[in-house]
Amino acid sequence: MRAARARARRGLRSRLLRAGPSSGLGNSTETPPPAPPRAPASPQSEGAGRGESQVTGRAGARASRRAAAEAAAELPGARRRRPRLRGCSWVARGLGAHGHGHAMGGLKEELLKAIWHAFTALDLDRSGKVSKSQLKVLSHNLCTVLKVPHDPVALEEHFRDDDEGPVSNQGYMPYLNKFILEKVQGNFDKIEFNRMCWTLCVKKNLTKSPLFISEEDSFKVWVIFNFLSEDKYPLIIVPEEIEYLLKKLTEAMGGVWQQEEFEHYKINFDATRDGLSAWELIELIGSGQFSKGMDWQTVSMAVNEVFNELILDVLKQGYMMKKGHRRKNWTERWFVLKPNIISYYVSEDLKDKKGDIILDDSCCVESLPDKDGKKCLFLIKCLDKTFEISASDKKKKQEWIQAIHSTLHLLKLGSPPPHKEARQRRKELRKKMLAEQEELERQMKELQVANETKQQELEQVRKKLEEAASRAAEEEKKRLQTQVELQDRFSLELEREKLIRQQMEEQVAQKSSELEQYLQRVRELEDMYLQLQEALEDERQARQDEETVRKLQARLLEEETSKRAELERWHMEQQQAIQTTEAEKQELENQRLLKERALQEAMQQLEQLEQERKQALEQYEGVKKKLEMAARKTRSWKDKVAQHEGLIRLIEPGSKNPHLITNWGPAAFTQAELEEREKSWKGKKSTE
Repeated sequence: MRAARARARRGLRSRLLRAGPSSGLGNSTETPPPAPPRAPASPQSEGAGRGESQVTGRAGARASRRAAAEAAAELPGARRRRPRLRGCSWVARGLGAHGHGHAMGGLKEELLKAIWHAFTALDLDRSGKVSKSQLKVLSHNLCTVLKVPHDPVALEEHFRDDDEGPVSNQGYMPYLNKFILEKVQGNFDKIEFNRMCWTLCVKKNLTKSPLFISEEDSFKVWVIFNFLSEDKYPLIIVPEEIEYLLKKLTEAMGGVWQQEEFEHYKINFDATRDGLSAWELIELIGSGQFSKGMDWQTVSMAVNEVFNELILDVLKQGYMMKKGHRRKNWTERWFVLKPNIISYYVSEDLKDKKGDIILDDSCCVESLPDKDGKKCLFLIKCLDKTFEISASDKKKKQEWIQAIHSTLHLLKLGSPPPHKEARQRRKELRKKMLAEQEELERQMKELQVANETKQQELEQVRKKLEEAASRAAEEEKKRLQTQVELQDRFSLELEREKLIRQQMEEQVAQKSSELEQYLQRVRELEDMYLQLQEALEDERQARQDEETVRKLQARLLEEETSKRAELERWHMEQQQAIQTTEAEKQELENQRLLKERALQEAMQQLEQLEQERKQALEQYEGVKKKLEMAARKTRSWKDKVAQHEGLIRLIEPGSKNPHLITNWGPAAFTQAELEEREKSWKGKKSTE
């Protein structure tokens, strides 16, 4: 419940943040800048930034040189000087709005996240402003690592201290988009780019307390954070992505994921935040809270494995033997499978690259039988070349074949790597859950409004009930006045009830006599059963007695039904009497009690009669069973007689349907058989 409440508070806070101005890159992690958001690419806003602070003349040039020296001091190998921030202000909200409003591609979004870290590191006083000289140095380094062609003269002209350039009007974002991000071709070294941004921000933000991981591993965790973080600023990683990352690390370390411990961590998570920053994530992993019992080498290997998978898109890697194309010799190589290429190196340090296998729609992988002393062989066919590879065992061979098959299938479908597709699905799921939560809160507000309306209606009903209670009190006084008049009427009704009771007692006595007669007839039936054993005529008589008993039972049931109907009628009369005297129910309470007792006694008597009837029915069933036994004995005797070729015919009760009687017994032959026998008899007589 605590975790659910915390998540609800975090969701409400995020919605409140979205309801206000959208945050951007220039916002500090602690204090957002008060400046309103601007659309940097809007032509209408060119004259809106004329009020920005600017340095003119000789004093401005000196300030710019000092700021340039300070920015250079932030870069590796530069001397540190006292920082002074002057010049243009970068409305960082514009960066966030530009990234979302103009639907930048996935590459630009990933680049913006690393640049955001560098920009916030240069913003020393967390005011949302960075000097032009620092931005100039940052832009120059970005162009270098991203391999974007740039003109140093145009760069100096753009970042000069007067207001003729667009920087002073619209901030840093227009230049970043137009001259850098839009020219990125994807042929740069991502690791070098991230390391440059990491170098700018690590000294300012990384905790001074000792960590369980090295600085290189912290850099890799920082890059993974940029990959898994949300597309909003300040950058954070939500608990779901934290759980995903920790699970991947635990799996890479060969450990067992402790879900309960993570749930406990989520419960203790600060409810006022939606997630962790990059430095908090590094501190969490470096603290060893979720890697207890593991040494730092194991944790480092796990971080490196997850980094290779999520950042470098390494789907699989390992040592295998490769057959040469010229010498036809077998050499061990370190293979690395990526979404569109397989690279192989001399060793796993990836320093000496020997070649690539370009994967496309025309490639395929096939398993080969063992030959030339090599086992676990498979073949990769491309348009121009084929590659014979030998795995260490059958399991590795099957894993590599399956991995290459999956990669080729993703290439044909044009799908992204599995981890990127999974990240996109998780984001879509979170958006869906957030929308459902917003819908739930909207419904809760509607229910609250409806509840308030219902409370008002209930208040009105309460007032009406108070008025009705006062009217009822007046009517009670009137009823007490009519009580004396109703007393005489009550006496008459009481006499009538006494007469009804006497009639019921007489009927009960009559029922008792009828029951005695019924029992006497049952005894007569028992005597008849003894006589039925002597002959078949006695059996017919017993059946007649059985019919008599059935008629008697039916008559008793009819009488019982009539009595029950009469009791129901009396009960209805009693209810009608109660309804007519509803106004004086207090005075007639004693009368009603007497009626109910009389009715209960009658019902008890009726139940007793019912029990007696059931007993008689049970006795009747016993007689019936005895009659059936007698009938079976009679049939067995009849069968014995029929064995004597029909010389003796058993006398049985007559049937309603006509039967053919022969010396073999009733209906022993059909009409056609009798005619055939008659013909045969006549033929015999004629021959004699």
